[in-house]
Amino acid sequence: MFTVMQLFHHSNAEEGAFTLPQDESKHVVRVLRKSVGDLIHVTDGKGRLFEATIAEANKNRCELDLKLKEASAPMDPALSLVIAPTKSSDRMEWLLEKAVEIGISRVVLVKSAHSERQKVKPERWERIMISAMKQSLRYHLPEISEIQDLSSVLGDFQADQKFIAHCDGDDRLPFIKSCKPGLSTAIAIGPEGDFSSEEVEIARSNGWKGVTLGDRRLRTETAALVSIDAFQWIQQM
Repeated sequence: MFTVMQLFHHSNAEEGAFTLPQDESKHVVRVLRKSVGDLIHVTDGKGRLFEATIAEANKNRCELDLKLKEASAPMDPALSLVIAPTKSSDRMEWLLEKAVEIGISRVVLVKSAHSERQKVKPERWERIMISAMKQSLRYHLPEISEIQDLSSVLGDFQADQKFIAHCDGDDRLPFIKSCKPGLSTAIAIGPEGDFSSEEVEIARSNGWKGVTLGDRRLRTETAALVSIDAFQWIQQM
């Protein structure tokens, strides 16, 4: 009989005896109805997958015996999404969930001249990303930053190729033609009001190339997802 892997996450997972947190223990015992001797799987979000045998099971404490099953390298080439968060948390949560499923290395949150949101709580969004990682059976949890000033990010960012998607200007090239496979990549996506012309100039002066994602005007989260998906397709070319 085919069984779906039940994947749990803990950043400090190591081989040997390991205790799940109380909320995860409750889920294993009361929701999944697992008992002593049953198998589940645990990832540390850093590429390691552990096979876990339940050694003790009650709703407050689930003791496991962890054995390393496999280890995978980080996504290569790496993809970083630099994004001005949307005003709607629901839209950002949807984007982050799908970004993890499709494949991304890092999310860098920025505030720009036209940003609708100046403050964020990345801890909640990280929980959304952990859930997406477990559901899609991935073993690498992308990083997510505190919100930062756009100009400082544009000046300091390290990647083999860097792109800023914006809506104005005749010198923009299609992202799918500009992005080369096999190179670490950063793509910057602006707020609903787009990046300001000054921000685009700052980006260009720091080696970011202006790109377009197509003829249609896209919402922030749609543009981000289109660029992530396009990047993954480019790697297959």
